[in-house]
Amino acid sequence: MESLAQFRADRLAALTAPDGWLNLIDRIETGAGTWTVGRAEGNDLRLSAGPAHLGRLTVTPDNKAVLTDLAGQDHPFQPRPEAPAGLEVADLLLELHVVEGRPALRVRQTDHPARLAFPGLHHFPDNPDWVIRAVWEGLEQPQALGIAMKGGAADTVTISHRARFAHEGQQVVLTPTHWKGGKPMFVIRDATAGKDTYGAARFLLGEDAGDGAITLDFNRATNPPCAFTDLAICPLPPPGNVLTFRIEAGERWP
Repeated sequence: MESLAQFRADRLAALTAPDGWLNLIDRIETGAGTWTVGRAEGNDLRLSAGPAHLGRLTVTPDNKAVLTDLAGQDHPFQPRPEAPAGLEVADLLLELHVVEGRPALRVRQTDHPARLAFPGLHHFPDNPDWVIRAVWEGLEQPQALGIAMKGGAADTVTISHRARFAHEGQQVVLTPTHWKGGKPMFVIRDATAGKDTYGAARFLLGEDAGDGAITLDFNRATNPPCAFTDLAICPLPPPGNVLTFRIEAGERWP
């Protein structure tokens, strides 16, 4: 596992990258169809930045997207690892973001001033007591779990494991609802939420899972995308991941 310093450096680099969360400017639900796209009035999908007229966006019923430019050339959105299909054009990154089967055009301005002037992240002091080697329990059968999303949407995920550890004499059982980079991701909320940390949730990746154990380093807890932009859609913690005690480790309120 990489050092905490390297983890935070990588985290900051990802957040401030051209496809990071500081430059999201639009999210426009589309459905299937064809629309004109651009910054100027009169476009079916009017953007907050970029050229006055980009061309025509076509979204198919199976959620494929193509931008046809003003010269009539087609530019299909390309698949990307652990990210929506996207297309870079005119200092914009266009993405087809699908939630509950409903597609939306998500737009990032790659030279956005907020990205270029971001002052950095804030953390609690590093605390080795919050590096926990938890029991890693596999379920007998994978289970479907409904989760709420910030903004009122919902999603269904498949869970296969739980992490268990003791804190102040009580058993804590956390359920990972997503996977990122091959690692289980826990969406958690603790008693610091809304005071010292982002109110909806924080994310934590489990490390070194195997042989019935997993490392939960809460010093690596991060704010979700919704902490940086209202245009993101983020999962909320399942009931068992809402904790009554304070976890003074990891990222603080941005």
